[in-house]
Amino acid sequence: MEFIINGQGSDVVKMIIIMTMISLAPFLLLMMTCFTRIIIVFSFLRNALGLQQTPPNQVLIGLALFITFFIMQPVLSQVNETALQPYNDGLIETQEFLDRAAVPMKEFMLKQTTSTEVQLFKNLSANEEISALEGTDLPLHIVVPAFMTSELKRAFLIGFLLFIPFLVIDLIVASTLMSMGMIMLPPVMIALPFKVMLFVVVDGWGLLIKTLVMTYN
Repeated sequence: MEFIINGQGSDVVKMIIIMTMISLAPFLLLMMTCFTRIIIVFSFLRNALGLQQTPPNQVLIGLALFITFFIMQPVLSQVNETALQPYNDGLIETQEFLDRAAVPMKEFMLKQTTSTEVQLFKNLSANEEISALEGTDLPLHIVVPAFMTSELKRAFLIGFLLFIPFLVIDLIVASTLMSMGMIMLPPVMIALPFKVMLFVVVDGWGLLIKTLVMTYN
């Protein structure tokens, strides 16, 4: 009892919450932010260029992380102002902190989620109370999978569009080599420098990052 009265119990609870958040950080990063869409698009880009290990995975992950923090900065600031600071000041309890912190995250995810995905998981829940909820009133076990499904759909769509110009180059190079009778020369080897040159000339990295950021505005 004295342990709790002296305020040490509150510090222990905060420490437990912090350690839990740290252990769940990779999961939260993948499932509740824009990181998944960005890293999948980068992977599609590397495959479209025909580069297997360039840029390395560490470079792509690092770039995706910083872009994620850039996009999520307004949401994280809102979580800090409405939940973390009041909790650190002792103005709210742990449960209220979690409830407040979830609201900005839900707003971000629902903004990027189509109504089709939300309705799908509401129907799959087979819960009439959940089916009647809307917006941030929806629980996380409905919002998160709906958000992830939408993110995967958009990432694959962007990846498809990325492949088109590089596929055209591959077809042109393959047709040219075939017409010249150079059947034994791999078209991929000849097309690779042209694809890299095209990507650099049009400032591909800048355009891609700008497009990814704008899809969240």
